[in-house]
Amino acid sequence: MTEATTQTAVAGPEYLSVAHEDAASLDHPILAEDRTAGWLGLKVRHLADGHAVTTMTLREEMLNGFGIAHGGMIFAFADTTFALACNPHTGSVDTITVASGVDVNFLKAGIPGRTLTAVADRRAQSGRSGIYDVRIYQSVPGADDEVVAEFRGRSRTIAKK
Repeated sequence: MTEATTQTAVAGPEYLSVAHEDAASLDHPILAEDRTAGWLGLKVRHLADGHAVTTMTLREEMLNGFGIAHGGMIFAFADTTFALACNPHTGSVDTITVASGVDVNFLKAGIPGRTLTAVADRRAQSGRSGIYDVRIYQSVPGADDEVVAEFRGRSRTIAKK
């Protein structure tokens, strides 16, 4: 029988307290080859085992026909942050952890020019399977950040090919 572990998610805007780390500690091998993350302008703010915090700014080319963030852009941002949390940046070179399924709920419109912050946390791990939550916040001038979307990812660790 495999022992399950859990980790408590960061709640609310406490993610801001981890936004000032040494740049060397934020290097992740996934990002060296991930052209989508580069195109998104994703910046890593915090990395730890089972946890990642990233930011990106919503640009005009990320908007849908209604002039708000395209859901696919929010999804790609959350999915990349999920991948960073699932794959330790100092981990095994023989295995990778990939998504086996995800759900995303869009709660508010993403506004162009605003900064989004994604906070990913491992909620449970059992053997090669895991569950991660990613919450996407949007900056609001003169107010607290607001939740734009919530993403739940199910992960599976597999042999690297």
